[in-house]
Amino acid sequence: MIPAAGRGTRLGGDLPKIMIEVDDGVTVWDLLLRRLRPWTEHVHVVVSPDGEGPFRDLAAGEIAAGAVSVSVQERPTGMGDAIFGAGAHWAAYGTILVVWGDQANLSPATVREVLAAHPGKGLTLPLVPMADPYVEYELAGGELVRVRQSREGDRCRPGGLSDVGVFCLATEGLREAWERFAAGAAAGAATGEVNFLPFLPHLSLAEGLPVTVVPVADPDEARGVNTPEDLEFARRAHRRRGC
Repeated sequence: MIPAAGRGTRLGGDLPKIMIEVDDGVTVWDLLLRRLRPWTEHVHVVVSPDGEGPFRDLAAGEIAAGAVSVSVQERPTGMGDAIFGAGAHWAAYGTILVVWGDQANLSPATVREVLAAHPGKGLTLPLVPMADPYVEYELAGGELVRVRQSREGDRCRPGGLSDVGVFCLATEGLREAWERFAAGAAAGAATGEVNFLPFLPHLSLAEGLPVTVVPVADPDEARGVNTPEDLEFARRAHRRRGC
């Protein structure tokens, strides 16, 4: 499941970030598909109304083959709404792998290791220490107790654990857990959204689900494509890897 309904406004345009080129003819989507297809049965992408046509053109071959499906998030109300609004596309599967649509630096090894480590219940998170994390995960006694988000005004601690835009969750009872969470969750202070990330501590603390952490060594994997500097970094990394 790839929520990709946002626009790359900080990149100076309105093209969905998943469609941005990191090399001639190679988009973020191409990179993500290469990382995900060997380990997943199906890929579903959630796009904006404006992004639907261009993305369907970009992924026409995979869509025609039945390997990829697409749905539309009509209003930009957050990642949680995108994921659970498309629940009909993943409800029949036992496990859902959520991947942000701008994770151009995600490694194939991380995808493989997360799915290998997932015990078939609860949530499995690849986490990496960051000198200056944008999002920080606080664990205690095997539980995920808090997710701090800089964009909502939280202070993240230097050296704290950050995600790499990948979240593996068992689907049994997941939609109902989201509904319980969303019914009482406060909107984010800055975004006004009921965010997806605070749902993860809810799964651990309120729902009692186990949390499996997969250590990631390279902090570059946490770097999405949000700014021109991020895009240039992704392009250099792609050229260096040659893949």
